[in-house]
Amino acid sequence: MAPEPGGGPSSITPPTGLAPRRASPLAVGVVVWLASEVMFFGGLFAAYFTLRSVDADWPPPDVHLDVLRAVIFTVVLLTSSITMHACVTAAEHGDRRRSLRWLFASFVLGLAFLVNLGLEWAGNDFTLTDNAYGSIYYLLTGFHGLHLVGGLALMIATAVAVSGTKSHVPLGPTFTISAYYWHFVDAVWIFVFLTVFVVR
Repeated sequence: MAPEPGGGPSSITPPTGLAPRRASPLAVGVVVWLASEVMFFGGLFAAYFTLRSVDADWPPPDVHLDVLRAVIFTVVLLTSSITMHACVTAAEHGDRRRSLRWLFASFVLGLAFLVNLGLEWAGNDFTLTDNAYGSIYYLLTGFHGLHLVGGLALMIATAVAVSGTKSHVPLGPTFTISAYYWHFVDAVWIFVFLTVFVVR
């Protein structure tokens, strides 16, 4: 590098358009918040396995869970992650209409899972207060259900924010934030499903 007059190095102007992309503060905030949610669910899983280790009858003999039904709706929920990914991909290409269609598909799949959870609860032959198993079962599935409700509400807010030809909300980052949350909810369900329906 040739020195400039005066002994200093010559300044090099970086090519335009190559400035480093900065992460959205909102996206960073969502990731940090999700990290705290990991610890929250970690506490619930720890409680489940602690109770399981001290109870010889786990689950109790009168508890009957529909495993096949849980498998079917687990596939439904995981499919919603695929449609959410398609939504983000369309948004990154600036296709507002397609991204909203995929978001709607994700919403319907998530809602179907949530409705099934309510029907499962209504058909269970045990309650929250019957025993320790009932308590931790309803806490695990209930808090996951609440997070699903939050994810569906976030989808609605996202759709409202980007709808309309006069909207100046950036598509890619807006849908990405919703996707972060939804993928987290789906990932948590995998562990809930394995814990409650497989390991037992």
